[in-house]
Amino acid sequence: MTSETSRAPSLSGRRVLVTGASRGIGAAVVTAMSANGAAVACCARDIDALRDLAARAPGPGKVQPFQADLSKFDQVDRFVEEAREALGGVDVLVTNAGQVSLRNFLETDEEDWAQTIRLNLLSAVRTVRRVVPTMLDQQWGRIIMVASSGAKYPEAAWIDYAASKAGVVTTAVALAREYAARNVLVNAVLPGVIDTPMWEGSAQAIAAVQGGTAADVKSAVQSTLPMKRFGRPEEIAEFIVFLASDRASYLSGAAIDVDGALASHVF
Repeated sequence: MTSETSRAPSLSGRRVLVTGASRGIGAAVVTAMSANGAAVACCARDIDALRDLAARAPGPGKVQPFQADLSKFDQVDRFVEEAREALGGVDVLVTNAGQVSLRNFLETDEEDWAQTIRLNLLSAVRTVRRVVPTMLDQQWGRIIMVASSGAKYPEAAWIDYAASKAGVVTTAVALAREYAARNVLVNAVLPGVIDTPMWEGSAQAIAAVQGGTAADVKSAVQSTLPMKRFGRPEEIAEFIVFLASDRASYLSGAAIDVDGALASHVF
């Protein structure tokens, strides 16, 4: 009988970069990559949270934290260079850094848009540009760009966020076609409603406007979901681990909903 461990994707020896890793999906990705044997370099603005994450990682892969504000492009460059030096190279990149703010469209000015797009989209683009040459040289690479179901099903209350994540999806699909022949595979993952600190913040913002509590908001949202529950960051992370592994060797250019049947389309 095959054990669960032997069926798990092995990332032993792989060198992985994860952005936006201090909490939520990013932290879960770091933990899952480490558990599957990868050496991980991760970044976020909150270095204390990253150090705690690294200390708690189950191994066997080592986790190395780096402080970086990816809305500042020089810090993107610094993170990639320091991470590449620390790991001895890069095999896998997971772009997860992002933010969302709930606000009225007419009160969201161009600077708000610029800040959201700079962090959510352009930081991912710059990070990818810094790692692709290495992947092309070694004829092996995996790039997983974390987007959102909001890229397909936007709401006016977070329109700039949705637009930035739609840009992430189109970037991933375009790059997949460009680099597929050189074994650099690129996919976008579109999480649905996931129980993360980011969603908790959104629930608090909604409650402040509508009344009640964040728990009330989450309960109301949960009742509308097909599975009647929020997704867990670990569920997204395990799928990302699969995409990073050799088991996904013919999967590239996909924009994959991981949303508990939330998507309402057939094709």
